[in-house]
Amino acid sequence: MSKRCIVLGASAGGVEALKDVVAKLSAHFPAPVFIVLHVPPFAESSLPAVLSAAGPLKAIHPKDGEKIKNGIIYVAPPDHHLLIDKNTVAVKKGPKENRFRPSIDALFRSAAYNYGSEAIGVILSGALDDGTSGLWSIQRLGGVSIVQTPNQARFESMPNNALEYVDADYQIPSLEIGDLLSRLVLEPVACEINPEDRKLDELKKRMKTEVSIAAEGGAFQKGEMGMGEPTHYTCPECHGTLVRISEGKMLRFRCHTGHAYTNNALLEAVMENAGGMLWQVIRSLEESVMLLNEMGKNLKDAGETNRAKIFFAKAHALEKQSITFLSDALKHETLSGERLGKAAEK
Repeated sequence: MSKRCIVLGASAGGVEALKDVVAKLSAHFPAPVFIVLHVPPFAESSLPAVLSAAGPLKAIHPKDGEKIKNGIIYVAPPDHHLLIDKNTVAVKKGPKENRFRPSIDALFRSAAYNYGSEAIGVILSGALDDGTSGLWSIQRLGGVSIVQTPNQARFESMPNNALEYVDADYQIPSLEIGDLLSRLVLEPVACEINPEDRKLDELKKRMKTEVSIAAEGGAFQKGEMGMGEPTHYTCPECHGTLVRISEGKMLRFRCHTGHAYTNNALLEAVMENAGGMLWQVIRSLEESVMLLNEMGKNLKDAGETNRAKIFFAKAHALEKQSITFLSDALKHETLSGERLGKAAEK
């Protein structure tokens, strides 16, 4: 097996970019290729067939524990993390990262930990910023970082976010990435990191733990609370306490059950939860209005007019309150939409 390892991450608009890349790889490509594309968790993925038809290499959804071979494209199955575990593939259902499973960051981090300076990471088209932390990890351990030219990607957000925090070695169109990879896998590894760097040793220890969390959970038992600085924030998914982790200029968060977020992913999740709570309040108020009106009508039909008026008055007051909450909910959704739009344009 080659000492090199290729990992690619993509989201919205990424299928065409992935096809561009694999089309240029040779039939005897001397390294394994791993791909995470964000897909719906319960939809059947045809990506292996699409990529197999796009180029000479065979693409598969691997089985957990499968031995890694050169010239094979390993594609993350829906709702499973794709990880590298020494010489084998790990296909696991660990905690979500950036609200995704599979997670690009989780794959890239496992490549950085297992391959070090021999890992090559590629970020392609997509929204928000999954993959940035993983690409930073690859570069920090001496590997090669490649980012699709943002204005050539269908969705620029993922490439732009990667370039904001990672000084990428290459920034090129997707049509040129396959040829670049074919050249890089044949070149000697140029490692410029200091193996005695204490911060690097700490990073490797944390990376080992985070790869293990992605594979099997158990974040609390693995010492997740000591990975960073405790915060006042809670996980939008499980409401566990979040710790803040610093990586260069970047901040991200992990909860003690294992969920992980970048700044953007955490904000989007919090805003989505807040929007959901507003609509629940509106539903409760409107159901109360309907019930009060029905009770008032029953009292009126029974001849208890004065008591009926009390129920109708309460219903009217609650209806006015629900209209106020409706206005707030619509404003919140507009704000959330504007944030997502800006993220897609970034």
